[in-house]
Amino acid sequence: MNEPMTLHALAMTSPLGVIQLVSEAGYLTELNWQGAKKTLSSTIRSQPAILRTASDQLSQFFSGQRKDFSLPLKPRGTAFQLGVWRELQTIEWGLTCSYRDIAERLEKPTGPRAVGGAVARNPIPVIIPCHRIVGASGSLTGFSGGLQRKKILLASEGHHL
Repeated sequence: MNEPMTLHALAMTSPLGVIQLVSEAGYLTELNWQGAKKTLSSTIRSQPAILRTASDQLSQFFSGQRKDFSLPLKPRGTAFQLGVWRELQTIEWGLTCSYRDIAERLEKPTGPRAVGGAVARNPIPVIIPCHRIVGASGSLTGFSGGLQRKKILLASEGHHL
């Protein structure tokens, strides 16, 4: 019989508003925007180290002191989604890619739409940097946190929008 999951959550204030970090068994599993349907309502008395570390790294990222993350991640998704999310993590700070670029890297040249679907379902935005994905023309496209948050993230990485 499977044991029930024990999820822990930590809310933190950021330049993007309040965000919620969720962990399970020492892995970061979600980053939720304030008001998201997935937000947990339970209060946890003690926070696992992974949540404190993730919060610290995000604070450093938002203040410009960190350009990448070193956290144990465990996003839940299909094999294709996991592949897309791994590929997103290779996009360096300050750079952007298109959905087509990611599809071609995954040897799915006719798959930009499928890549878009996987990017939209990224459960750990910012840390898995889906904000670095733009349209083929360089235009801003959807983002789970809204285009205003995406603009803030890209501007913090030196993009002039």
